[in-house]
Amino acid sequence: MTITVIILVLFSYLLGSVPTGYLIAKRAMGIDIRQHGSGNPGAANVYRTVGKWAGISTFLIDALKGFIPVCLARHFCPEAYWVAIACGVIAILGHMWTIYLKFRGGKGVATSAGVFAALLPVPTAIAFASFVVCVALWGRISIGSIVACIVLPICSFFIGKHPMTVNLMVTAIGALVIYKHVPNIKRLLQQKELKFEDGAKKRKENESK
Repeated sequence: MTITVIILVLFSYLLGSVPTGYLIAKRAMGIDIRQHGSGNPGAANVYRTVGKWAGISTFLIDALKGFIPVCLARHFCPEAYWVAIACGVIAILGHMWTIYLKFRGGKGVATSAGVFAALLPVPTAIAFASFVVCVALWGRISIGSIVACIVLPICSFFIGKHPMTVNLMVTAIGALVIYKHVPNIKRLLQQKELKFEDGAKKRKENESK
């Protein structure tokens, strides 16, 4: 059991650390995504800088980086629920502080979504719906992400009977993701935060030059 847990935790970190957005941007445009847009190697910046499908691909793969470790932990350690929780947390931390990019990673939104989709499917679906609504209303991914991080812990506590460790883990990760969005919050207050479609406009302008 101990060896299995060690392997699962190590795998979770290494998989979570895979810099999806960085690799996709390099492959698609030959650029270092950290030097463009917001400088964040996450799905939102890839969407704005590289393109729609690159951003969507980044989000889906990053989500799988969280979903797969949790599912594997539940399969190999079905009676030790804490292992699934630990693997989920480690995968998220790996994404935020990836060993492959000198510990500079994304904000953890997509990977967290994958982790919680495996652990808390209904609360995660509600949080994702709130994310979509906020992005549709205000056109800013950061607002949707922050609201989802608030909605998810609330749903975890009040919808379904989840272990308190899971509720506390969701709350802690939500707070951490919001903390990672502090630069976005500052830009929002200054009305300088980019909108969802701003990247597409800039790409078209550059292509027309």
